[in-house]
Amino acid sequence: MDNVTNGYVMPKLQLTEVGEAKVGTKADEVVIGIAPAFHKFQDKTIVNIPHSDVLRELIAGIEEEGLKARVVRIIRTSDVSFIANDAAKLSGSGIGIGIQSKGTTVIHQKDLLPLNNLELFPQAPLITLETFRLIGKNAAKYAKGESPTPVPTKNDQMARPKFMAKAALLHIKETKHVQVGAKPIETEVKF
Repeated sequence: MDNVTNGYVMPKLQLTEVGEAKVGTKADEVVIGIAPAFHKFQDKTIVNIPHSDVLRELIAGIEEEGLKARVVRIIRTSDVSFIANDAAKLSGSGIGIGIQSKGTTVIHQKDLLPLNNLELFPQAPLITLETFRLIGKNAAKYAKGESPTPVPTKNDQMARPKFMAKAALLHIKETKHVQVGAKPIETEVKF
């Protein structure tokens, strides 16, 4: 089924798993690490933004900076910091983005500890498509050796209590698909 966004029909996203992901050798790539259930068992964020639109914006942001995006499914964990860190370690540039199915996102660098990152976007209910594009742009800027201004984020003290139960359920559903010790999966993207 196609998505309709702002009156335009957007083609359906196809993610094809093509084998074990290897460490990249190209300095002009940013790896996007998607969580185990992303667009496989769940297809939208906590606020119903389609994963196809999220991935399109992340990739567009990276490409606007002149770099290439590579998508890898991380299935050994559902923790967004570890997903992002794994993505960064697979990236030829050493920069990766991790994203959970509910929308929580992290920009990471390969030589940082998993819980130390470049930028964290923990309030998934407040992340817009514009924010996802800016996340892609900033990740690409880090990959080019720049020190970008952090992506502006909104903060709503009521977001946490309002979405806590839904976030917990989505995380439980995500975690059901974790395969401890599993290798990352190279994933081809087609819109």
